[in-house]
Amino acid sequence: MPFPAAGDIVRHMRKALAIVATVTVAVLGLWALAVDVTGTWNAKVDLGGQGGSPTFVFKQDGDKLTGTYTGALGDAPLHGAIKGNDISFDFEVQGNAVHYAGKLDADGKKIEGTCDYAGQAKGTFTATKAEASKDKK
Repeated sequence: MPFPAAGDIVRHMRKALAIVATVTVAVLGLWALAVDVTGTWNAKVDLGGQGGSPTFVFKQDGDKLTGTYTGALGDAPLHGAIKGNDISFDFEVQGNAVHYAGKLDADGKKIEGTCDYAGQAKGTFTATKAEASKDKK
């Protein structure tokens, strides 16, 4: 059996390299989307002259979120969803439904979006993931 021509070898190598590069980019892209928001998030809320600094504690299970809101209006359980870099969650305080929706940054450490306090106040928020504390032994 004769050896393939040099041009054929180069063509096959280029094709193999393109396939490897495509698979690598796809795997890295999926890894980037698999950010886990579980943990404590410190937020700044601007409601047009008023605002606050609530804390959200999220627990992520697949695309479902549960957790707690803690802020000027008290404490409340929350529920929501995350799909890709889109995140939304809801909770109820003093009988009023509150809705937050935003986008997670590429690093998975910051969320920016909008909030609606039962139609009585609307605004924007930015939340930053708190660093996990290290146990000292």
